[in-house]
Amino acid sequence: MKLGYLEFVEVLSKQLLNALNLQEQQIFFKKKAIDNKDRLFVETFENLSGKQLCGIDVKDLYERFMEGSSMESIFYSVQEEIEKLKTVGMLEGKMTPDSYQKIKKYLFVKPLNKKNHSLEMEDAVHEDVGDIACVLYMMRSNTNEYFTGIKIKNKHLEQWEMTKEAVMEEAFKNTYQMAPPLLYTNHGNEWGEPFMENGASCLSKSDRVRGIQLSTNAEEYGAVSVFYPGVLQRLAQLMASDLYIVFTSRNEGVIYSVNESNLENIKAELNEMVIKYGNGMVYEDDLLSEELYYYSRIEDKISVYMEKVKVSFTTVNLAEEH
Repeated sequence: MKLGYLEFVEVLSKQLLNALNLQEQQIFFKKKAIDNKDRLFVETFENLSGKQLCGIDVKDLYERFMEGSSMESIFYSVQEEIEKLKTVGMLEGKMTPDSYQKIKKYLFVKPLNKKNHSLEMEDAVHEDVGDIACVLYMMRSNTNEYFTGIKIKNKHLEQWEMTKEAVMEEAFKNTYQMAPPLLYTNHGNEWGEPFMENGASCLSKSDRVRGIQLSTNAEEYGAVSVFYPGVLQRLAQLMASDLYIVFTSRNEGVIYSVNESNLENIKAELNEMVIKYGNGMVYEDDLLSEELYYYSRIEDKISVYMEKVKVSFTTVNLAEEH
């Protein structure tokens, strides 16, 4: 189906009007509206500040249409973005358990350094491991697999009548689907295939000793993959060992075999990384953690690594003392 530009705008407007149950005055087209670009405006929600509009760059959509994207695919992508904006509006008002059912598919988790982000985490929902906070967000946009979002607050959990544990579990599942985990081994030049259901052949002796990088297909904030359910358990299975974990940035973690790696070398590399961040040689916002972490297969748990204290003792014969 070939459409002229204005015909395309009219068809898209009618589809959105019907799908979103809008009144005709709630959707309108305006040429050179913002940044000298044509926009199709859709009323998404109303709050104390007034009516909130979504301005759609229709010229960009029309170019996609002319390049071969179907009208149906363009319509569904626009509809989804508008639905996301509506849920953003819901966060500003009184929430209900029904609200959670509409919002939960947009929840995701982002890892942040607790010290560097302490102020912005006030009243935000998060789970902590060492100096890392896994913070709960609702997706606002998803561009080229880069997620932007709005932090979920503790008051929202109360209004949803949901526990933090249940909501975080849902969010981790979503994040896994949005950005699946991938490995970078020592004998490849590109991010590898998903490993959760593959065999152990992808891991060499060198991988277990020198470590493998764990991230996601999105890479940005890819260190969240370390906290995905089942991921460390799977890597421990592939390495037949407990694991050491170093977060070289917010984008990845490096996983080592406890049985085959050299702990002193790992600690030296971690110390060198921390010094680089401290001296401004690396962008500070990329820093996720200054700690060495340990994954126990028996406990199925990640925690900050604690040195085992050697205790010296002597035996005393009480009869000889007295």
